[in-house]
Formats: sequence, structure tokens, C-alpha cells
Amino acid sequence: MRTRLDDRRVLIYSHDSFGLGHLSRCRAIANELVGRYKGISVLILSGSPVIGNFEFRARVDFVRIPGIIKLKDGSYTSLGLHIELDQTLAIRESIIRHTAMAFDPDVFIVDKEPLGLEGEVRETLRMLHSNGVPTILGEREVIDSPNTLAAEWGRKSALPALGDLYDEIWVYGPEWFYDPFTGLDLDPVVAKKVIYTGYLPRGPAESQSPPGLDRPYFLITPGGGKDGEEMVDLVFEACLACKSLPVDILFVLGPFMEEQKRKEFSERARQYEHFHVIGYSTRMESLIQDAAGLVSMGGYNTFCEILSFDKPSIIIPRYEPRMEQLIRARRAEELGLVRMLKPENFRVECLVPLLENLGSQPPPSTKLRPGMLDGMDNICRRVVQLLDRRARAA
Repeated sequence: MRTRLDDRRVLIYSHDSFGLGHLSRCRAIANELVGRYKGISVLILSGSPVIGNFEFRARVDFVRIPGIIKLKDGSYTSLGLHIELDQTLAIRESIIRHTAMAFDPDVFIVDKEPLGLEGEVRETLRMLHSNGVPTILGEREVIDSPNTLAAEWGRKSALPALGDLYDEIWVYGPEWFYDPFTGLDLDPVVAKKVIYTGYLPRGPAESQSPPGLDRPYFLITPGGGKDGEEMVDLVFEACLACKSLPVDILFVLGPFMEEQKRKEFSERARQYEHFHVIGYSTRMESLIQDAAGLVSMGGYNTFCEILSFDKPSIIIPRYEPRMEQLIRARRAEELGLVRMLKPENFRVECLVPLLENLGSQPPPSTKLRPGMLDGMDNICRRVVQLLDRRARAA
């Protein structure tokens, strides 16, 4: 049963320098809110270059701000505009602030970056917070290794912002899985703002298996794909080395993998009857739902989909430039939810036995704990409480 909440507005900010993780998380939350509550409108501020390719429910829309990409040395540069980075950041900051002023939200949710990319959301936070708009920071259950996170947030002056500019901090995972603030000296006042929601589940999707896939398949996905070439190449060679695989193999390479690499993988796959390659899909939920098993790099959203669709999975985590995926994969394997290929075992001969046993691997549901996938329920319930409080204050 849906609840009527007339003309309530939620603004979500996602910096999206590259990749699909932040966009996927914000899109899932936005679609869930409007699906449950009539009268809510959600606007997403995003720098993702592919946001326009995704479907959104009615009453969800987005503002695409100029794109920024992170270079290998950790610095940023403009994506599409041939102008200086500081000019691009000034444009982004202005669009964010003026959009917030015009949209006049009742709740403001910031994804991952406490002050936005290079501090671009600081003034918007100050404006909305001073006007009594509830401000929320949403964080993954794993952000990075403790030392790296402490250094990064210290450099960005993030900790003072948690105390001064945010009403609540939502962690999108269960409290017992991992403490994302390990290594940070959180002020007790800030610590009281932290709410663990549980993971964000994905609902059933309409089956849309690619043409030519008549048998069950294992899905191989490096997420956005920008840093997934080595992982895809390793899985490709390991599949060839397996004595037998009773399923087809579907590679989804991701929108940010280099075009030349995508062409090379596609050409190689054509030589084998049961190998299939597609560039990327905006309906990954459907492909994961229909798969017999999954091999992935272990980003947050893929992990949520693994749990939601109860898929036996192998995670081959990235460990540079962030340790997030490695920390998540280690903890998930420790809990019996997935199998993991450790970085020191990044070899064909180590992956082959995992692939050969993937079909008989127990699904995550055998180890799932109560409340682990309650994230959407808890977020929606809390948003309604904040909207009611805002209405009473007004």
C-alpha cells in the first residue's frame, strides 16, 4: 500500500567522477521512494556521463553537471569540456547551489563525499542546513582502509563537516558487517548521528537474457569496466582452462572499458561457441537475476545484487586505488556469503577450481542474517519521519 505525501521533495547529490556505483545506489533509492510514496519527487544531481541511458520511475529526474574524471595519480581533470579544472568545478558548484535553491528540497542526501568533489557541495549544505532542511550523508558499509580514509578525510576537512553540516549519517550496511569509520576519531556527537540501514536490496526484474543464450550462464562483470581489463582477461583464460563448464559464459564489459579492449574481447569470444560478450547493459539486475552464478570485482552495488538475487559468486576484488572491494570481499567470504580470489592468487590455475565449483557453491541465503537486506525499508521509513518533522516545523 502506497502512502500519499503531497509535494515533498528529496534532492540527492552524487559526484560520479567515473564508474557506476554512486549512480546505481542513488537511482535505486530514488526509484524506491517514489514507488512507495505518492507525491514525493526526487531530483538527482550527478556528474555521470551515462546517467541519461538509465530508466527512472515517474517523479524521478536528474540534473547532469559537467563531468570530471580521476586520473591514475589521483588528480582530477575535466571530462568533456576543454577548460581548466577550476573552471569546471566552479560551474558544477554553481549548478548544484542554484538547483538546490530552485528545487527547494525537504531532505538533502549527499552520497559518499561529505563536502562533495573538491568541496563543491559545501555552500549548498550550509544554505540548506541553515534553512532547517534535514541533511544526510550516505556512506557505503566500507569506504577504504583506515589509514587511507583518515588521511583523505583529514586533507578534505571532512570530519568538521560531519558535526557542523549534517543531521544524520546513513551507513548502507549492517552494523556487524564492518565499521566504515575504523581509524577515525569520531566525536561522540557525530557518532550518535550514525544509522546503519542494512544493505540496499534490488527487486525482481523482467527477464531480458541476450539473444543466443539458450542455456544457463555465468555472468562475468567488472562493473563500470574502466579498471576491469585484467580481471576479464583472467576469467576468460580460466574458463578456457576448465575441464568442463555446463553453462554459457556472458561477459558484460562495462561502459567505461576502453573501446579497443572491448573490441579485442569481443573478437576473442567469437572463436568460442559458448562465450558471449556485450558492452554493457542498463538492466544489469535482469542479467544477474537470470544468471546461474556470478564472477565480479565486488563493488557495493554488485554485492547488493548478489545478496538480493541469491547468486553463488566469486569476487575478484580490486585493491587499488582503494581497498574497499578487498575489505568487503574478505569479510563476505569470512561470513560464507561468497568465494574470493585473493590478490596473491591472481592466476589462472587458482581461479579454475573456483569456476568449476561455482555451480555447486551454496548461495548466500544459506548464511544471510536477519535484517541484512532491510536497507530500503529503513531508509524509506526514515525519510518519511524527516518529512513529517520538516512539515511540523514549517
